[in-house]
Amino acid sequence: MTTVLITGANQGIGLALAQQYAAEEADVLGCCIEPATAASLSELASLSGSRVKIIKLDVTDETSIQSLKDELRDQPIDILINNAGIIGPENQSANCIDAEGWMTTLRVNALAPMLVALALRDNLKRGYEKKLVAISSGLGSTSIDSSSTLAPIRYAYCASKAALNNGMHALSRDWANEGVLVGILAPGFVRTSMGGAAAAADPTSISPEESASGLIRRIAELTSATSGVFQNYRGEKIPW
Repeated sequence: MTTVLITGANQGIGLALAQQYAAEEADVLGCCIEPATAASLSELASLSGSRVKIIKLDVTDETSIQSLKDELRDQPIDILINNAGIIGPENQSANCIDAEGWMTTLRVNALAPMLVALALRDNLKRGYEKKLVAISSGLGSTSIDSSSTLAPIRYAYCASKAALNNGMHALSRDWANEGVLVGILAPGFVRTSMGGAAAAADPTSISPEESASGLIRRIAELTSATSGVFQNYRGEKIPW
């Protein structure tokens, strides 16, 4: 039985991933900040018997990450998906920078996935698939001009995803001899609360379910040849 741990599993892409993995009869460890208010995730857990377990996790809190590790102990994890993320503050443009908000965005989007990965490294190594996945963004590419999109370009968010990509690419190299494969995946422009009105209005945007389906296929296909490669949910390589 495949065991999948997903951070930010209470809504959006994370919830869709949890739902689809549960439908495939995987054991899902769905992490979120407030399990008591995660209604959709709780419903999934109740409908799936014992296959879905909800775990409290605040990825910005190192004590919370350690508590997750303590709760899991030596439990093997086949697929670890660092999905939790934030869009960051409104003031992050060429004209105005919210410094504190910028640092918070980096902590959630770039540092937290590294800390979670390090904490659960041994659990991954005990798993059969040994796949570490980071849900990134095409906006993390410094080679793509995104100025034509309907959404405003948020400097802190873009910087945080570029930093995430860099960290995960390094892990794909340094953990390769331990058999760990690292997927760096952009989910597309998804109609979620993070995407907001811009995603809802964009005819090229996709649903969380479509994104999750593509991401799961890419994760299933992940090999040493694609470990550390930046690609989107359709399997298309993205320039750094």
